Amino acid sequence: MATTAKRGKELELYVTNLDCEHDAGVIERGLDGVPGLLEVRIYPKAAKVVLTYDPERTSDETLKERLQALGFPPQRGRVLAEPPKPWRNPKVLTSAASGVLLLVGWLVGLAGVPEPVSTGLYLVAIVTGGYFFGREAIEELIFERAIGIELLMSTAAVVATAMGQAAEGAMLVFLYSISEAAEGYTEDKTRSAIRALMDLAPKMALVRRDGREVEIPVEELAVDDVFIVRPGQAVATDGVVLVGESSVNQAPVTGESVHVEKGPGDTVFAGTINAGEGALEVRATKTFADNTIARIIQMVEEAQERKGKSQRFIERFGRRYSPAVLLFGVLLAVVPPLAFGAPWETWITRATVFIVAAAPCALVISIPITLVAALGTAARNGVLIKGGVYVEELAKVRVVALDKTGTITRGEPEVTDVLLCPDGVAGRISSSDELVAVAAGIERRSEHPLARAIVRYAEATGARPTEPAEFRALPGAGAMARLDGATVYIGSPDLFQSRLGVAVDAVREEIERLQGEGKTVVLVGDERGPWGLVAIRDTIRPNARQAIAALHELGVKVAMLTGDNARTAHAIAREVGIDEVYADLKPEDKVAKVRELAQQHGHVAMVGDGVNDAPALAEATVGVAMGAAGTDVALETADVALMADDLEKLVYALRLARRTQGVVNQNLALSAAVIGALVVGAIAGVFTLPIAVLGHEISEFVVIASGLRMLRS
Repeated sequence: MATTAKRGKELELYVTNLDCEHDAGVIERGLDGVPGLLEVRIYPKAAKVVLTYDPERTSDETLKERLQALGFPPQRGRVLAEPPKPWRNPKVLTSAASGVLLLVGWLVGLAGVPEPVSTGLYLVAIVTGGYFFGREAIEELIFERAIGIELLMSTAAVVATAMGQAAEGAMLVFLYSISEAAEGYTEDKTRSAIRALMDLAPKMALVRRDGREVEIPVEELAVDDVFIVRPGQAVATDGVVLVGESSVNQAPVTGESVHVEKGPGDTVFAGTINAGEGALEVRATKTFADNTIARIIQMVEEAQERKGKSQRFIERFGRRYSPAVLLFGVLLAVVPPLAFGAPWETWITRATVFIVAAAPCALVISIPITLVAALGTAARNGVLIKGGVYVEELAKVRVVALDKTGTITRGEPEVTDVLLCPDGVAGRISSSDELVAVAAGIERRSEHPLARAIVRYAEATGARPTEPAEFRALPGAGAMARLDGATVYIGSPDLFQSRLGVAVDAVREEIERLQGEGKTVVLVGDERGPWGLVAIRDTIRPNARQAIAALHELGVKVAMLTGDNARTAHAIAREVGIDEVYADLKPEDKVAKVRELAQQHGHVAMVGDGVNDAPALAEATVGVAMGAAGTDVALETADVALMADDLEKLVYALRLARRTQGVVNQNLALSAAVIGALVVGAIAGVFTLPIAVLGHEISEFVVIASGLRMLRS
């Protein structure tokens, strides 16, 4: 897929055979100096290459041909490459050939055939099985000035063979080549989440053009195209429903378990499924390349390349550790014979076994494979985590700060109570419906959220709004209008007491009771007094109490940071079980409170909408945006994005992060223990080369299997 970038044209390609950092280095070196190529970005975890180039000096086809020549053929469209079948994979074939030659050499030796024949077979097995990782070792040494695990293994195999242990050298090469051949399949397993996301969107879209319905590839959808989503079909790209009503399964994108009813004016996301019985006509608001699914995929790919602190430490450690192992191995081979007259053969053999035993394969792979698997699993469940570092930080969170409006509550005020004054003006208001009709008649001229709540309530209850005249807003207090020749007011109790000089004693007890429940009270009346009142409150999310209780079970303290008044904030906090409440906060006050909570408790996660709370999200250890699906700002500003308006997704994210950290710690402990035991046995002369190789490879496969556990939800 090619797009226009600021400095040139951008070409995004998924390629075959890109499995590791070494492959990325091969591509970078192979593309170096290509005329017109301005920038190369490589995502090994996603097998993706992004090229920025000058279209006047080169072309898409030229760059694709170059990648093909380097051994990394591009895929067609947005499709992840799958590893070749084992019988077509050169690494698997050379490893298998090495194993066969090793077996034949051993059988020939048992049959009494002259030793040079079996030795020759072992040598061929070493060259065959070691071709790929031996070449990689040399390239790393020459081009990157680095000593890696491949060089340690190659050195051990060569030394063993030179010492007359060709069979042991062949066995080392064969077993290590198996792990190298399996690398591509392991990486492909970690890409399963991205592949699942890619599979969500349909390949074709039914579009209405020129009065006809035609099927076109989803890549050809343009903004404002009208496409049709039949029952059971997936939505092709983000859009707004024009015609039709149906329930939509948003779980593939947001993780929501309950279907959402959609009708004219509602937004639908790419990859969600029309689960109802009605067809939907949708106007596309984003192209296929820019829709929600595409954004999620891109963010997951970028997140998988962002390394956690522990991973960066292990990689830095590995870059110093491998050369140290080689140096110590050399010293182990020469110092005892030279200084103490020990047998050369004994200590060279021990040094060779030591080099294999101390190789940090399992240690180096233990963290990245676990984090990548966790990031993919989280995305599949509606939680986008921007990188391994945020998984680590989430695992350490001890306090969660929640914004109120839109996070704990829906952000949509609703009428909860309608009460008539016991001594209201006779003849003016005779029922609650009439009071609502008068209130809605005035408020439908206003855009205030509380006004809209009253109008919605009138529609829901069937109260027909009156037709007042001369509407006028009273900023900060309410509104007024003329009704049947009289002036009618609607607004706060303060409007009646301070501006109109009217007593509200008849309903003061009710006002205080309702305000104590966190509700906003609106009075309706005239200069003689209130006729009645309407209580409004932002409704609490259905699962807020359960989510906060679950956070407490995890040992996490929960605080509310809100700009709302203290009475409302405390009422809602009591209802949902929040520990600490900070009300009447401006945006800069929220930042200060987040900083204060961090000083008191340590790691803080701030949860908000990603727009109004951006400064506080940035100040927190981890900023979490809720309800981020389709919201570009929220996706960009937060460290973690919960795609649905669901606080239980936060609980899921924290549990996943802690589980991930547990698996990482288990893998590190296992790797260190195995390396330590093998090293001691190697130096003491207890372990032979085959035992060291088997211990090394088995530990590597165990760590890989352990890390892949994070692919389970």
